[in-house]
Amino acid sequence: MKQNSKENFKHIHIGKYLQTRVGDLQMSQDRIVNFLSATDEEIQSMYQSESIDSYHLLRWSKLLEYDFFRLYSQHLILYSAPSKQEISASKKNISGSLPIFRKHIYTKEIIDFILELINTKQKTRRQIITEYRIPKTTLYKWIAKYSSENKEY
Repeated sequence: MKQNSKENFKHIHIGKYLQTRVGDLQMSQDRIVNFLSATDEEIQSMYQSESIDSYHLLRWSKLLEYDFFRLYSQHLILYSAPSKQEISASKKNISGSLPIFRKHIYTKEIIDFILELINTKQKTRRQIITEYRIPKTTLYKWIAKYSSENKEY
């Protein structure tokens, strides 16, 4: 599923994404119903839902061969503030029982989204660095890399 670079990652209506992917793949309703062990009404209800439980989202991701969880990861990368625990743990190098991710994973969609904000002058480079907590060196590497592909960032 190709993400529009102008897409706002702030609001995620997962049902619309599911329905779009089904349409892109031209997948039959029978296959969906059988794979998810759900009724036609339940499938339609999921298409209308802004959120669905993680079990069903995992099943949809497998069926449609698309990582729908990544939409939420991108949202977290762009819009969540670091927690006090995260900041203090990273300073003290404390590990907990959950895995600690050392780097953000920026997808092509996020990079395009950020560079589009700069290109259309919706946000300055400084605003991007501050609001989305993208390291200055990372942002400038993106600009250098993608401006060589005839884009004006």
